[in-house]
Amino acid sequence: MGLTSNKVLVLAILFAVLLFAGTVWWWPRLARRDWRAVGGRIGMLLVTQVAVFVSIGLFANQAFGFYASWADLLGRESGQGVVVDHSGRGAGGPLQVVDTQQVNVSGGARPQVGGQIQKVDIVGRTTHIATPAYVYLPPEYFQSRYRTRTFPATTVLTGYPGTAEALIKGLHYPQTAHELAKDGRMQPMILVMMRPTVAPPRDTECVDIPGGPQTESFFAKDLPEVVAAHYRVGRKPGSWGIIGDSTGGYCALKLAVHHPETYAAGAGLSPYYRAPIDPTTGDLFHGDRLLRNSADLRWYLRHNPAPRTSLLVTSSKEGEHNYRDTLRFIDQVKDTGRTGIASIILDSGGHNFNTWRREIPGALQWMSGMLSDR
Repeated sequence: MGLTSNKVLVLAILFAVLLFAGTVWWWPRLARRDWRAVGGRIGMLLVTQVAVFVSIGLFANQAFGFYASWADLLGRESGQGVVVDHSGRGAGGPLQVVDTQQVNVSGGARPQVGGQIQKVDIVGRTTHIATPAYVYLPPEYFQSRYRTRTFPATTVLTGYPGTAEALIKGLHYPQTAHELAKDGRMQPMILVMMRPTVAPPRDTECVDIPGGPQTESFFAKDLPEVVAAHYRVGRKPGSWGIIGDSTGGYCALKLAVHHPETYAAGAGLSPYYRAPIDPTTGDLFHGDRLLRNSADLRWYLRHNPAPRTSLLVTSSKEGEHNYRDTLRFIDQVKDTGRTGIASIILDSGGHNFNTWRREIPGALQWMSGMLSDR
């Protein structure tokens, strides 16, 4: 059973409850003061508390999508990484559909009604980065009257470490997009859902690392090219957007600012505005001062012509550490007079899925209004 399995969570909770009940039942029998009774009390308390903490940890992991598997949790993940493919394509092409699943909406068993989620493997043509993703195709994609229509596409990124599955199960991007489009509040849109961590376990912060993974180039060039070659995505400027939370939010803003020719809009949910350096990132810049400065969005906007793109940032007055930085960023972008800026500012909300679920409907509606379907 997998780490994110509901059965594992239920069994862990059941085990914790049984241990708690057993502790209450056996406690009077361990009331003596000899070493065996004291050791028994300590052991029962310790095992019960560990079981409770394990249950809480499994629940938190399901809610926030920190780790996708036991191997991921233990740091032994080996199924995903940077693949050097000298032919420039995977064994079966740069994009392979490996599985499909229905969208969790009414009538979701029929793609013409609920759309479809496809699990894919992607290999970048120029960066040779190989990574999995999920692609949400709206119902209209499968309807005969739209068979020649192209659709706008949005790259959707998790935070770090994050899992792509969390964008579906925890943040409900496909369900929300389906509901908004069904109600006429946004146009049908293809969503390409994935982690910004394309070279796990390293957090590359969407940087082209000297001598390492060329993550920024993968998202700016390879990913749109590969997806557009496989799906009916609009090919004119203005067809692509990008959205993400936390680390994914920083990446979304940076890619829209650095590559407005690719991304007409970028939305950062609870983003930060410069790439950190910590044990998870390693040395991202290898002494390249320009690369380091360019990873600071406020520095980049001060020292380069303002890009023709549109940005959305979110924060909350209570609960988010980026509130003041977000206000400063908004003011700086407004002063450019060229780059569009919008915001969602909540009265309260922490750095968590519940907050982002409150922001995603508005962010998707805003994104829809920024993109062209041709």
